Amino acid sequence: MVAATALLLVALLPAISAAQSPANDNSVEAQMHNVTYHFTNDVAVSIRDLRGALVPEGKHQIPVFDDKNSFILRIDSAEIFITTASMANLLNSHVFSRPDSPIKNVSIQIDKDRLKIKGKLHSKGDVPFETNGTLSATPEGKIRVHTEKVKALHLPVKGLMDLLGINVDDLVKNGKMQGIQVEKDDLILDPEQILPPPHIRGKLTNIRLVGDSIVQTYGTPEKTSSRMPVSGNFMAYHGNQLRFGKLTMSDTDMVLIDMDPKDPFDFFLDHYKEQLTAGYTKITASFGLRVFMRDFNKLQKSGKKKGM
Repeated sequence: MVAATALLLVALLPAISAAQSPANDNSVEAQMHNVTYHFTNDVAVSIRDLRGALVPEGKHQIPVFDDKNSFILRIDSAEIFITTASMANLLNSHVFSRPDSPIKNVSIQIDKDRLKIKGKLHSKGDVPFETNGTLSATPEGKIRVHTEKVKALHLPVKGLMDLLGINVDDLVKNGKMQGIQVEKDDLILDPEQILPPPHIRGKLTNIRLVGDSIVQTYGTPEKTSSRMPVSGNFMAYHGNQLRFGKLTMSDTDMVLIDMDPKDPFDFFLDHYKEQLTAGYTKITASFGLRVFMRDFNKLQKSGKKKGM
């Protein structure tokens, strides 16, 4: 079935590609609902609803699924959850991953309405530390972690800046640490810079703690649930050109649909081909694609070795 569909697509898509997109730029409209989106093996977010676009980045003229650096995910409105475990993985693997980083082995917990961060001060001989604080969104759309209490074993500490010393400022100024700033007792994180590619672009308007997750709101989330292209969990793309594998679709009309709607659509861009070949595709009367995909976390190990 997959092979037959692929042959049909090869025959049809060149004709589709001949059409010109009516949009003035090359961005592809994007809409997502109830998706677990993997950035890496250990960093994922839960997207309840999202509206935005895939915007070509750098020298790329169109978004390419096979190159996550070819586009930016512009977020117009969204509600996104990230667990404390995934946030800790993000900080350890991407923000504080350099050998000269002042902080290592970060763990995060939520205690009622407070965020508790533990780790080791690598710049001070791996001394354990612990901070308690609150979260808020800055007017610029960044994450402010306001530190209320700071503890470090056997070290006198007056505040966050005293805890970290000048190392963070030096690393930021030298371009060795991006997406992070220290302002007195506040740690400022930039979501556009700290997440791995595909990078996001959008203004954070609210942030709150729910259960074991940090909930980020972009734009006006109540607008995201209107005009659903399909029922269930999905990722929809419309307009302009989008490339995936050997195929380029013009006037894009493609919806990736969760084959198992009972739980979130588990999607990993690095492994979209395996998810694609484990499912099936339907073509609409107007040559749109409806791609029914298996969840990434339900792929059999043997299936992960297959190509497109």
